[in-house]
Amino acid sequence: MRNLLLAAIVIFFTAQAAMAGSAIGFKRIELPDGAGARALAVSLWYPAAPSGKSAIVGENAAFYGLEVQPDAALLAGSRPLVLLSHGFGGSWRNLNWMAGELVREGYVVAAPDHGGESFTEENATEIVPLWERPRDISRTLTALLDDERFAGRIDAARVAVIGHSLGGWTAMELAGARYSAELALKDCKAETLPPQCKAPRLLGKVGIVGDGRADPRLSADLRDIRIRAVVSLDLGPAAGFLPETLRGVEVPVLVLAAGVERKEIAAIKADSDYIARNLPKATTAYREIPDASHFSFMQICKPNGEKIVEALSPGEGFVCRDGGGRDRAAIHAQIAEAILGFLKVELH
Repeated sequence: MRNLLLAAIVIFFTAQAAMAGSAIGFKRIELPDGAGARALAVSLWYPAAPSGKSAIVGENAAFYGLEVQPDAALLAGSRPLVLLSHGFGGSWRNLNWMAGELVREGYVVAAPDHGGESFTEENATEIVPLWERPRDISRTLTALLDDERFAGRIDAARVAVIGHSLGGWTAMELAGARYSAELALKDCKAETLPPQCKAPRLLGKVGIVGDGRADPRLSADLRDIRIRAVVSLDLGPAAGFLPETLRGVEVPVLVLAAGVERKEIAAIKADSDYIARNLPKATTAYREIPDASHFSFMQICKPNGEKIVEALSPGEGFVCRDGGGRDRAAIHAQIAEAILGFLKVELH
């Protein structure tokens, strides 16, 4: 027994030393369209052997990025995989910071860019194809597991999804929840409109079907049984998830909610409350971060970031505002602690 204990200690410290000498590798992978699937641009972060060639990715005039080593060699060993799903109209850059936190703990992280969500004049009559989002995640997972470059490096039995805002909706779909636009929009004749009623195109009420009904693809079963854990970050819209399908979710779920609500967005704390209330109690954890806003889950703004965003997109400088209690870096530390603690239990 003493020898076994010593061996375990040696293995633990060897693993810790290996991670201490690692870097954050970064790659961009393109998945072509075909066979009914759309083309995807996928970002990949992973524990890497230091190459000496560093770069900052995901940074611009308003937001800080992450230091990585592009195309560095992936470290040996089989590692859990976390798939990230960004919010409406966003990109991989939004959760770039979180990818760094996960890689430092030994995870491989991948994030496809979900397309087709802009409200430009050219597509103003089209429905936003929300059903494509879960398919993007499943296709990314399949591509990574089938890629010879990562053979044996990703543990297919330890896969999680983390989604922010509409990415949280995506994560819940992958966990087995089913959505009904009719249920979500049933209160749209009320005096006080629920947030989702202000975005009918988001729920498929305009354009494709032609008779005012939601596109049936929105209510399809999009579950991926390879997903073993889910993290929802201030998700929305949630009101259309059928309660019986939430009660049937079999994987553990961590629900994080922002305590500070903003009128500019459709996701509200009630969405996270609704999900947590209907998910199985034994496998669901719920935490509210009182001084976080919806955008606190995104990357950190630079000191003049709000002014820069406002100049480029008038009225949208609020993406840099939190709840006023702490700065975003401190909020990120709390978010990361909650997620890493959850995944350590559920994926190991």
